[in-house]
Amino acid sequence: MIKVSILYPYREGGRFDVDYYCGTHMPLAAKLFGAALKGWSVDIGINAGPPGSPPPFVAAGHFLFDTIEAFYDVFKPASDTLLADIPNYTDGGNGKILISEVKVAH
Repeated sequence: MIKVSILYPYREGGRFDVDYYCGTHMPLAAKLFGAALKGWSVDIGINAGPPGSPPPFVAAGHFLFDTIEAFYDVFKPASDTLLADIPNYTDGGNGKILISEVKVAH
């Protein structure tokens, strides 16, 4: 199984609409990805460890797929729609993408 994570760096004064991201953007992606998508989640940054410190990332969206090919097969046709939606929830542009292999899950 692979996980596709989109990490949105924290920016002082930056805009990130958590409600829109969780309630509209991620469900849109899930709908577009269809049955190939095995699960998804959202993390919202709290801090970087020390109390009161800003988080390195304001948010992270995660998608699970059986294979990287399964991800690419559904992302390519959905990419224009998803990229066009980014300004609706952030003024920070595209997030940083990490594709990883899930080794342990409970």
